[in-house]
Amino acid sequence: MEPHRWLPLEANPDVINQFLKQLGIHPDWQFVDVYGMDPELLSMVPRPVCAVLLLFPVTEKYETFRTEEEERIKAQGQNVRSSVYFMKQTINNACGTIGLIHAIANNRNKMNFESDSTLKKFLEDSLPMSPEERAKYLETYEAIRVTHESSAHEGQTEAPSIDEKVDLHFIALVNVGSHLYELDGRKPFPINHGQTSDDTFLEDAVEVCKKFMERDPEELRFNAIALSAA
Repeated sequence: MEPHRWLPLEANPDVINQFLKQLGIHPDWQFVDVYGMDPELLSMVPRPVCAVLLLFPVTEKYETFRTEEEERIKAQGQNVRSSVYFMKQTINNACGTIGLIHAIANNRNKMNFESDSTLKKFLEDSLPMSPEERAKYLETYEAIRVTHESSAHEGQTEAPSIDEKVDLHFIALVNVGSHLYELDGRKPFPINHGQTSDDTFLEDAVEVCKKFMERDPEELRFNAIALSAA
């Protein structure tokens, strides 16, 4: 068995909010379902929203796109603010937890952490590190792994066995310095999707989600949750 493999999380706000609580974050911000992409359904999401997690299927079409996107950005370059907190993913199935870390880390000034918060300590320790070092640090960070495992068992659907191949993947969308970034630990760097604002962030993030859906029109396994002010 390979060394670092976690049980996958599901995109269920109840499970994720419980996970945040166990990591020592006050419930001023809570994940909620985004039931659809049209304005009427988006109007049901409490504002402000500071992050969106998208769960999507990793298909051949997506992998082809991901390779092309990486080559294009390497050739053309992009602006990424140094203040964006980004980490790589080296643990199988840990994308839900890494998405969560990306969402919280890039909004850490808005969060209220308990004094003994395991996530607060992880962020403080890992801030000076490179994306690769942060990934290695998470591998050794027992407090988060244990919390992840208990959350993975919390879900409504039966958690798959740890060896089952999971082809669903989480990414985080965040606003840093009025730019919308896609943070995916399987990619070599954050992806800058252009300008955004606190007021338009949810709509802008949903436009990015729609692109994922349009690339795979016959796929139905897309799920978005938003980190909203409670």
